[in-house]
Amino acid sequence: MDASKALELVKDSLVEQFDLDREVLQPESQLFAELGLDSIDALDLVGILEQRLGSPVPDEELKSIRTVQDVVDLIMRQSDPGSA
Repeated sequence: MDASKALELVKDSLVEQFDLDREVLQPESQLFAELGLDSIDALDLVGILEQRLGSPVPDEELKSIRTVQDVVDLIMRQSDPGSA
């Protein structure tokens, strides 16, 4: 999966799950400070992405997620079998 598709997947998930405005979703958008997500929302988002990607997200990866781009980067790492 390329980065633009990963970004669209993240945006789709945020819009569908949290009723956010797609126009405000930029790679640099802060999930917690700007978009108003909390830790439970972040876990919900990860669960959705795990289902869509078909693979679990390691707990240590979750600690570094702060922005939309962090989620995109996570998807890119998860979808690249050579990155493990």
